[in-house]
Amino acid sequence: MHAVILGAGTVGRSIAEILVQHDVDVCVVDEQREVLNQVEEQLDVQTVLGSACEAIPLFQAGVQNADLCLAVTSRDEVNLVGGSLSKVMGAKRTVARVFNPAYRDISTFDYQRHFGIDRLLSLEKLTALELAKGLSAPGLFAVENFARGGVQVLEASVAKRSKAVGQTIRELRLPPTVRIGLLVGEHGPCVPNAEQAVRAGDRVTLIGKQEALDDIKSLFEPRTQPTMSVIIAGGGEIGFHLAKLLDSKRYRVVILESDPKRCKHLSVRLEFATVLTGDATIRSELEEARVSSTDVFVAAMGRDEDNIVCGVEAKELGAKRILSIVRRPDYANVLERIGIDIAVSPREVMAAEIIGMVLTGPINRKSEIAGGAAEVWEVQVEEGAPCLDAKLKELKIKDCLIAAIVRENFVEVAKGDDQLRPEDTAVIIVQRGFEEAALAWFTTPVTS
Repeated sequence: MHAVILGAGTVGRSIAEILVQHDVDVCVVDEQREVLNQVEEQLDVQTVLGSACEAIPLFQAGVQNADLCLAVTSRDEVNLVGGSLSKVMGAKRTVARVFNPAYRDISTFDYQRHFGIDRLLSLEKLTALELAKGLSAPGLFAVENFARGGVQVLEASVAKRSKAVGQTIRELRLPPTVRIGLLVGEHGPCVPNAEQAVRAGDRVTLIGKQEALDDIKSLFEPRTQPTMSVIIAGGGEIGFHLAKLLDSKRYRVVILESDPKRCKHLSVRLEFATVLTGDATIRSELEEARVSSTDVFVAAMGRDEDNIVCGVEAKELGAKRILSIVRRPDYANVLERIGIDIAVSPREVMAAEIIGMVLTGPINRKSEIAGGAAEVWEVQVEEGAPCLDAKLKELKIKDCLIAAIVRENFVEVAKGDDQLRPEDTAVIIVQRGFEEAALAWFTTPVTS
């Protein structure tokens, strides 16, 4: 496998290291010779000096034969153009890292489709999602967007007093653009049938169009919702994305940020969160923010040392649970001893994403859901694959759930009367242990 990385900064070097560990042939492109020299000294990779926006350096890097191209420079526009050029020149899959949320907002303009890029990646949002999973609160959390952002995957814990308890999947009368892809109950995970009942405490994975998912959230939430208080130390992009995920009536969210300009920016973009100007590394300012009475304190500042210090202070002041961003792996062994309940490493989050992209065959991408009980795959349907033989309702596939179909310029949640075509991309949910059987539906049978 050949991969091209555009950008030799911290993220680019980390990705290169991950790929080399998985025996991937890597070439790194950057404009700075001294940075490339450092990469060559640390890793067994090729390098090319030049701009990620120019065809000649991309050609020299072998992007025309690349299985994967990752544009991860520090500039969004360079990543978009470089990723787009790489795709046109022949790269099978291209990924562009973007910081600006506007580039991922398909409600205003679909940048991903316009530039022909397979995926827009926000490391900050992925890290925020990982933090959100650690809150252990009732409610639904977005796991990730799939199919060029056309469908969303949500995970929910079914509350005791919710409308869904005791009803079968059929009785829930979900809209046609929503499917329950996985249900984890007392007997373990399963892809539920229409007659399976939902019980309190079950965890469900929903997949569908965002608007329809928003309409059915109340089915799984308690009629009287408890409110959880969350204080986020640090109003950077990770803190912002986490507040956005929790920006609802189920949470009382407070962001503590030291930069007044950033505070003003956040207050405009976050409708429900309270934004306070303050330094979370100063104990008196934590006391003023009433950290002592908060349910969850999240340390999401730019320096590990600051996150650890304010996390310890918050624990001593009385915060019930402490979550922290920790980037350096050598800190991992001491975190539990000093009272930090959950530490999230952006590097580990990124590693999981990159490993999911380093795939051969028809799988374009995969991502774990339900704590590893299942995975979501994006699979390219091959000519002659068994899934092409009939409509979905006639195939009687039991090894996985086909949740969505990407065809040319549209994305649709899969229905029983749909029939797959060669070159379609299917978004499927696969239980752990059924991977080989599921993949067989989408690949051309080997003839002896």
